[in-house]
Amino acid sequence: MIQKRAGWLIILFLSEMLTASAMAYFDGEIEKAVVLALFVPLIISSGGNSGSQAASLIIRAMALGEIKLKDWWYVMKREISSGLILGGILGTIGFLRILLWQELGIYDYGIYWVYIALSVSLSLLFVVLWGTLSGSVIPFVLRRFGLDPATASAPFVATLVDVSGLIIYFTVAGLLLSGKLL
Repeated sequence: MIQKRAGWLIILFLSEMLTASAMAYFDGEIEKAVVLALFVPLIISSGGNSGSQAASLIIRAMALGEIKLKDWWYVMKREISSGLILGGILGTIGFLRILLWQELGIYDYGIYWVYIALSVSLSLLFVVLWGTLSGSVIPFVLRRFGLDPATASAPFVATLVDVSGLIIYFTVAGLLLSGKLL
């Protein structure tokens, strides 16, 4: 079992180094708006958690024979709505958290706090949607190639969503904060 797990963990560890590269790519944005760095753990963990959860549910359904490889499109259609709803819920909570901290004086996000809150909120929506879709499709892909989805899906999803989640977050923030903080 260690041999199966170690190979994947090494591959994923090396892939996770792309997270640092993604952060370095957006170094200018972070330098101009340090406040964006505060939400990086929130964004990437939400995407990874939603993806790992989806992967676990798909793997269980595969193991129980409830779904087959041919059911992948049916699963994707259902996961789009699930991802949008879950992302919307977390995005709303993220927005409300920033609103409360700003209004209660716990943290001053500055005059553009609404744009920061929208950046976090919309990023959570898109990252959770992406995590859910990734977590749903990766077990199908691994099974299709004869690999065991149980040993690699959740870590693979977490790594993929960490890197892509940062890109989504800083892209959304860049669009909303351009001409303001950036």
